[in-house]
Amino acid sequence: MSEIVIKKYPKLLHGGDYNPDQWLDCPEILEEDIRLMKKAGVNAVSLGIFAWAALEPEEGVYAFDWLEKMIDRLYSEGIYTVLATPTGAMPNWLTEKYEEVRQVTPEGVRHLPGKRHNYCPTSPIMREKTKAIDTALSKRFGRHPAVILWHISNEIGGNDHQSACWCPKCQAAFRQWLREKYGTLENLNHAWWTAFWSHTYTSWEQIHAPSPAGEPWLHGLNLDWRRFTTVQMRDFYREEVKAVRTYSTVPVTANMMGFFKDLDYPKFADDIDIISWDAYPEWHSEADDVNIAVWAAANHNIMRSMKKAPFLMMESTPSVTNWKKNNIQKRPGMHEVSSMQAIALGSLSVQYFQWRKSRGSMEKFHGAVVGHIDHGNTRVFKEVAALGEHLASVSDAVYHTCNKPEVAMIFDWENWWALEDCAGPKRGSEMHYVETFLSHYKPFWMMGIDVDMVDMDADLDGYKLIIAPMNYMYKDGYARKVREFVQKGGIYVTTYWSGLVDETDLCFIDQAPLQDVLGLWVEETDSPNEFYENEFEYDGQRYPAKDICDIVRTTGAQKLASYCGDYYEGRAALTKNSFGDGTAYYIASGSSEEFCIDFYTELIRKYEIHQAIPTELPYGVTVSKREAAAPGAKTLYFVQNFNPYEVTVMLDHPYHCLETDEMLGEFLEMKGYSCTVLY
Repeated sequence: MSEIVIKKYPKLLHGGDYNPDQWLDCPEILEEDIRLMKKAGVNAVSLGIFAWAALEPEEGVYAFDWLEKMIDRLYSEGIYTVLATPTGAMPNWLTEKYEEVRQVTPEGVRHLPGKRHNYCPTSPIMREKTKAIDTALSKRFGRHPAVILWHISNEIGGNDHQSACWCPKCQAAFRQWLREKYGTLENLNHAWWTAFWSHTYTSWEQIHAPSPAGEPWLHGLNLDWRRFTTVQMRDFYREEVKAVRTYSTVPVTANMMGFFKDLDYPKFADDIDIISWDAYPEWHSEADDVNIAVWAAANHNIMRSMKKAPFLMMESTPSVTNWKKNNIQKRPGMHEVSSMQAIALGSLSVQYFQWRKSRGSMEKFHGAVVGHIDHGNTRVFKEVAALGEHLASVSDAVYHTCNKPEVAMIFDWENWWALEDCAGPKRGSEMHYVETFLSHYKPFWMMGIDVDMVDMDADLDGYKLIIAPMNYMYKDGYARKVREFVQKGGIYVTTYWSGLVDETDLCFIDQAPLQDVLGLWVEETDSPNEFYENEFEYDGQRYPAKDICDIVRTTGAQKLASYCGDYYEGRAALTKNSFGDGTAYYIASGSSEEFCIDFYTELIRKYEIHQAIPTELPYGVTVSKREAAAPGAKTLYFVQNFNPYEVTVMLDHPYHCLETDEMLGEFLEMKGYSCTVLY
């Protein structure tokens, strides 16, 4: 099984962000919080996030006594601490005295003090001050029995500003990084194809990060700047980890944000002991919650797949956010099923932002367990308390299980950057990489089949089926891995707008890297509009051919579907090619949800991909399987109903309900917005 990371307290965590530094003048509120935490089944809280000004009110003067009293008081009541480093928001004494810690915009303007997530990761002063407070926290609390996890900063590279800084120090560091990567300007100019528009660099000092006031369209430059930003933020993160480990062996995490484009999250995985993320799906934003549940599940899967190990849901809202266009409350039951969805897909926690609503400022109306009035007698509090009881009842059984998918999908940040930067069949923002990816994932969710989501650097061994939608860029070595995977008997599915460029965003010439595996090459790519609508026929049924349509020439592949109109009528829209002991499929056209469901249903049947529970699931219901991973453990099946109404799920054989130990027969009756755990 996966190694237990949080050894001090190997239980499902329930709690969240707690900000007692906002209430130090109200001791009665702090005591009330502890009473309510116990009532809600809270066993862990995150402390110190955004608390730099309270922890270091003036330069070099540390005020840790309030924090120690809080940690001790919570621990005396059986509540553990996830201790954050406070670098997510800088105090005014720091930003006022040291201008260089504040980010510079792409246009060259230095930010004023304020907001958060806005430090320069290259600044020596920022690194010095960060190291000092992190080391001091480590010395004071690193061996405290209540501290079970270090929470490094908050939402690293978060989006209150950009994740990058364009200051002179960052520009110099970028040029040095490029020198080390390319060695010579000749190599760089070739990789970026700078001869186009006569942009050849003759000096390293001529290179400037992409900017709307300068060069925004040199794709190789844009790609390397994003890579550098990830490298620089990761290096800053590693310095924080090094500091907290000065006096501590407690594991570390960093809370991520799912489909957050700015940073290549998998690059951080080796430096993080347990992955965590902040989950804020837009529940009830559509006619039903199925697409939102698919989005949330995909994000959970990405987090689990980074280390192929359990993760933490570090933040979620028990009720509502305050920063979306329309902030709708979670309907009764949604908190239960959405929280259990995280557990089903590998989380070891349900944590909230926030425990208690702030009285003022930006997040005073963001959802919380405890509101401004009538603290323990609200619908939200009661639902949180019920979930706390539920988590406690299943904790021991869940902790010794893990998810082991047979299917993986390729989601790669560098591919995302390059694909949506390119000027191709559509404008970059209209390429819709994430949306396309989810359309290929949804059929598996609907059939209760778990999926790993990995980047092109990942090991592909152990999977039956690999799906790579819009795999525009091929990193060095990726094509070789795919070829070996298929040769050994694997099933590989890829789509239009794939295999066009190398990792410096240069187009392949003469031959595409997987041309022999796919048995075809792409002659043209069309982006039909509403005046040139088309269809293709597959398995006796017609489906729309839309968005992007590749016109391919087969060199051995079998045609499974044909375009029905326009000048490419009769050409292949879907192909299958045998290669070695395996098979490769190419979907040449964008299409409908119905096509994805029909196509993948056939593949699942043909190649015996296992459903968690082999049954036809009602619409809006899915099942996730956590397999036994220790002697005596049970394999668990999480049946989740994302409909607001009752459903009946037919079972393939009798199961026990984990919570009640009741034996179920041929079917399971489920309330709306609910989750039942079976074994």
